[in-house]
Amino acid sequence: MLAEIVGGVLTGSLALISDASHMATDVFGIAIAIAAIRIGRRPPDLKRTFGYERFETLAAALNALLLFGVAAYILVEAYRRLSAPPEIQSSSMLVIALIGLVVNFFAMRILSEGQEESLNLKGAYLEVWSDLLGSIGVIAAALIIQFTGWTWIDSLVAVAIGLWVLPRTWMLFSNALNVLLEGVPQGLDVEALRTAMIDVPGVTDIHDLHVWSLTGGRICLTAHMVAPSRDTDQEMLVEEMNRMLRDRFKIGHVTLQYERVPCPDAVAGHRFL
Repeated sequence: MLAEIVGGVLTGSLALISDASHMATDVFGIAIAIAAIRIGRRPPDLKRTFGYERFETLAAALNALLLFGVAAYILVEAYRRLSAPPEIQSSSMLVIALIGLVVNFFAMRILSEGQEESLNLKGAYLEVWSDLLGSIGVIAAALIIQFTGWTWIDSLVAVAIGLWVLPRTWMLFSNALNVLLEGVPQGLDVEALRTAMIDVPGVTDIHDLHVWSLTGGRICLTAHMVAPSRDTDQEMLVEEMNRMLRDRFKIGHVTLQYERVPCPDAVAGHRFL
């Protein structure tokens, strides 16, 4: 990161500065990720009964906002430079970009294992992935400038780097926002979930159904379960429901209210509250 920042200033390359800016957000973002993971391991207490796991999601949202800011700066600076392209030292630019490519490759390999299970690690992984592609773009720009003298290519590559990261950044931010708003976890069909719960023998209705995630990988569910038959073993029914939710939907944190007669909310038609 430091090499690219200094190199970008000395060589006059906006593409290098763009890549360095993303690496700077990586450094800050990974530091936040480490802090979030450590804080998230704290046990629940009287003020945080769910613990501090959601701090990880806050960190992911912050990383996304940082990336939006960097992309905006690069686009504005590129527009300014296109009207007056500066002189660029392409040889130094090429050497620094090659170093950045190697560093980003190893960083991406390290982060790839846990990025499917954690929004926080996914944010860091996406940042490094964009840096890797950015380094490739800078290398290409340096070679083109060296052989053709087209210095405007540098600004074009910088814009491409900024635009490339935006869709992935928006996806990360929207996923984090969905978790913070206690929305339905991505890929989970609530109607299919409710149907599967009603299909458990003995259950006639499910209402007041809520499903959300504390973090990217921990899903929680609460519901009112109606089983009117007095011959039904309540304990066995709850155990069967928990087993189905765990095996079929990967939901491990479940709270069920057992009812023989639907509560007033169900009678009034308030199935999802």
